[in-house]
Amino acid sequence: MRKFLFSLFAVLLTGSFLYAQVKMNVFAGPQVSTAAYKIRGNKQNTELKPGFQAGTGLKIPFEKKLYFTPCFFYSLKGYKVNFSAPAFPPDSAATNNNTTIHSVEIGFLLQYDFSEDAGHWFIKFGPTLDFTLFGREEFDYTDNNGGGTISRNMKFSFGDYGRYLASAVAQLGYESSKGYFIFAQYTYGLGSMNNADLGPQIAHRVLGISAGAYLRRRK
Repeated sequence: MRKFLFSLFAVLLTGSFLYAQVKMNVFAGPQVSTAAYKIRGNKQNTELKPGFQAGTGLKIPFEKKLYFTPCFFYSLKGYKVNFSAPAFPPDSAATNNNTTIHSVEIGFLLQYDFSEDAGHWFIKFGPTLDFTLFGREEFDYTDNNGGGTISRNMKFSFGDYGRYLASAVAQLGYESSKGYFIFAQYTYGLGSMNNADLGPQIAHRVLGISAGAYLRRRK
């Protein structure tokens, strides 16, 4: 499924760019992330983590001032959480967790331009599919020997963390007449990245700002 979606986006990216009205762009910028984290319905205390995103996208005319704007990007995110009750994953003896997650996302967004002027404000919204590449976690734990700290790779399986997620994305930004743009983005995770039965609910929350430019065509 993952290979199919990546191939589909690659075909869309290269094929659409052949048409004169389709514009291709690149973008990058910093972001902060956390998680909506609940154990048996009880909200846990979390902290923000710094991250980064970078990617490419298309702007394809759909209707007047409305565009289809698919995108493909890398995202560095994670969360810090302190537990008030046992949670697996990461471990029933853990008292906290600090994760760093590397993923790629495919977005299927719509863009609405508030003006037909060359320089204008815009909004984007739509779903993304999130594919986790790998992740690290570090947590403190308690046991009869006093406990300690564990740092390890995150385990992805049907009984641990989930590798595939979906999110809703909203952007507010400005495009200049020279082909540059800047936008603020909020990502709301729609599902939990935990697959373990009776485990915690973990949903990404990400806020960032990015800048980019449309690529010029060769004449």
